Amino acid sequence: MSAVVKDDPRGLQPARRFAAIGTRAANRRFLLAGLLLGACFAAIGAQTASGTESLLNKKAPEITRTDLNGRPLDLASFRGKVVLLDFWATWCASCLVEMPRFVQWQRQYGPQGFEVIGISMDDDPALARKLSAKLRLNYPVAMGDDKLGELYGGVLGLPLTYLIDRNGVVRAQFQGDANLKTIEMQLKALLVQP
Repeated sequence: MSAVVKDDPRGLQPARRFAAIGTRAANRRFLLAGLLLGACFAAIGAQTASGTESLLNKKAPEITRTDLNGRPLDLASFRGKVVLLDFWATWCASCLVEMPRFVQWQRQYGPQGFEVIGISMDDDPALARKLSAKLRLNYPVAMGDDKLGELYGGVLGLPLTYLIDRNGVVRAQFQGDANLKTIEMQLKALLVQP
C-alpha cells in the first residue's frame, strides 16, 4: 500500500517532486551553458584586446632573423609574394599536421609567387632543425622568441598562421586547429590579386 499525502488527493506528489528536480537540473544546465558561453565571449574579447585582431589589414611587423641554415631571413625581401607566416613548435600536434601541407603548397604555388616562412617557437634550435629535416621543409625556418611573438599580437597558442598579401599587408589570421581548405582558398584568392 502506498502512502498518499493529504494535500494531494490524487497521489501525484512524488511525480511533482521528480518534475521539480528535473526542472532544477535543467535550470542548472542552462545556467552552466550561459556561463560557458559568457566565458567564450570573454576569451574572444581578451584575444581582441591583446592586439591579435588588430594586425588584420595592416602592414605585417618586420621580421629580420637568420634561418636555421644560417641565411638571412627578412620579411621585407618577400614583397611581391603572398606569404604564409607560420608560428609553430615541435611539441605542437596541430603544427605537425599542417606543416606537410605547407610543404605541398610551397611546391605547388611557389612558382605563382607564394612563400611559406616558418617561425619555430621552440627554445632549442636543435629540435627545430631535427624536425625541419625529418619533414623535409622546403621553406625557410627561423627561431622565434617572446619579442617577435609580441610583434604579432602575442603568440599565446600554436599554431598561429598569417596570410600576408603581395604588399606586405596581413589579410588573414588562423589560430589553433585551422581548416586547411579555408587557408588554401584564401591564399589562392590572394595569388590572383596584383
